Amino acid sequence: MLLSATDKAIGLLDRVARCVTDGRDPTWVVHDVRTPLGQRASGLCLGYEDLVDHDQLRHDPLLGALLGRLTAPPSGKSTLNRLEHAPSGEHRYRKISHDPRAIEDLFVELFLNGRRKPSEPIILDPDATDDPIHGHQEGRFFHGYYDRYCYLPLYIFCGQDLLCAKLRKADIDAAAGSVEEVARITGLIRKRWPKVKIILRADSGFARDALM
Repeated sequence: MLLSATDKAIGLLDRVARCVTDGRDPTWVVHDVRTPLGQRASGLCLGYEDLVDHDQLRHDPLLGALLGRLTAPPSGKSTLNRLEHAPSGEHRYRKISHDPRAIEDLFVELFLNGRRKPSEPIILDPDATDDPIHGHQEGRFFHGYYDRYCYLPLYIFCGQDLLCAKLRKADIDAAAGSVEEVARITGLIRKRWPKVKIILRADSGFARDALM
């Protein structure tokens, strides 16, 4: 119920749903896009990482109350799987698509909307860490530093605020893609606050000429 109250305070699910295009025939649709998005997000926050968990969770009355669905149970794992694999842009057979740039920019918009005026200075802190893989997922790669098969996601924080989360394979440099992401985030911040001072905190893993 705390998750539901938090979502109502910032309108996160509604904003994410606006980044998704639903081309299904509404006469055959039981749940709009917001319902499975909320279901998946709530499951992750509650520690249910696997989609198969939702074949049982969908019958939990508390989850239904959280999503505002008390008459029809939320989606099962197959529907959630199709949502997670929704393409970007139009597709002949997949009726639900997403705008990846709009979703990425939403992180920064939430950060900006949470402040009436900029804090001086804004410090961007890029980081990479391992996301362990325990099966044979697509793109798996053994990383020598972490001594395991993993992904190597890129994160950019400002204090405790997450501005970027990008899933990457582990066979790349830790700073790969950070130039483009820092430029994108800086552009969005400057659009709101043109004169704010922005500092990049880069450790040895991100001390690259292009980023500097």
